Amino acid sequence: MIKAGIVGATGYAGAELVRLLLGHPQVELTAISSVSFEGTALSEVYPSYRGLCDMVCADQDTVVEKCDVIFAALPHGLSQGLAQQCADHGKVFIDLGADFRLEDEETYKAWYDGEFDNKELHKQAVYGMPEFFRDEIKGKKLIANPGCYTTAVPMALAPAVVNHLVSVQGIIADCKSGTTGCGRKPSQRTHYPELNESFSAYKVANHRHCPEMEQTLTKLSGQKASVTFVPHLLPINRGILATCYARLNEGVTEEQLRQVYEAFYKDEYFVRVLPKGAVADVKHVRCSNFVDVSIHVDEKANLLVAISAIDNMVKGAAGQAVQNMNLVFGLEETMGLTMVPPAF
Repeated sequence: MIKAGIVGATGYAGAELVRLLLGHPQVELTAISSVSFEGTALSEVYPSYRGLCDMVCADQDTVVEKCDVIFAALPHGLSQGLAQQCADHGKVFIDLGADFRLEDEETYKAWYDGEFDNKELHKQAVYGMPEFFRDEIKGKKLIANPGCYTTAVPMALAPAVVNHLVSVQGIIADCKSGTTGCGRKPSQRTHYPELNESFSAYKVANHRHCPEMEQTLTKLSGQKASVTFVPHLLPINRGILATCYARLNEGVTEEQLRQVYEAFYKDEYFVRVLPKGAVADVKHVRCSNFVDVSIHVDEKANLLVAISAIDNMVKGAAGQAVQNMNLVFGLEETMGLTMVPPAF
């Protein structure tokens, strides 16, 4: 059994990790920590875990000491020291935060107002999108787990950009997120009277996830990608819907796109390319690690409209982290992640 620990277990992503790891047949959830709730049982913070996980939140050092793999569900800027601690102890570290996702330090400085504390450690980090970088992830000890938007957008576009069917310049990513993506700490924007009966954009063309999307699409296509990213906040708990627009290259047809998408994802258990006429919907992936992708063509404008739907807490956070853990430890990639989305 793999001994797993979670630092930041009382945030939404951390609590979702608990749910998934408790159901994993090869994992023993050994230790959890929380700065806000140290000394408190997790079931006191989340009553749904009563009798299932009454583990008391310890400190970070205890998690590192007792576990083989440490998941960090922390705000950006707080993972680098923990990653170094794990490296010093030979432990696997999977970071759900943003500290190791960007490869270029200047880009990280510009968007996160921070620096790479240990440049050599950053060079060891692998970007954890299994469908694209599976071979790089296997056996590694430092995984930068992508977030929700930065998973949904490349998933929608990858087959088209890898096969050079669209221009990677001027891509538009029009995305909607459930409120769990804002984290557990409340704000005026997520306060019920402000959020209910509302639908709004935020950080328009100025969101720090944009360079991460461009980094992935550039790597996949071999060409410098540019993305205009506009996120919106939906008054729902879970889900990401990414509607992505890309200019079709000359002569590309909808039938060609469909064949390429189906071939690209045919061996990917978690990716479902929807039949012609169907449209991706967050309801159909809820509480699961699935990605639904639908493809459409606006012939008049010569645009690909690729839509992906994910659960931001599972494939966009905790589920993808477990998928990465499975790869690191040589387990079946789908282990512990085959839950069926609720039908309603």
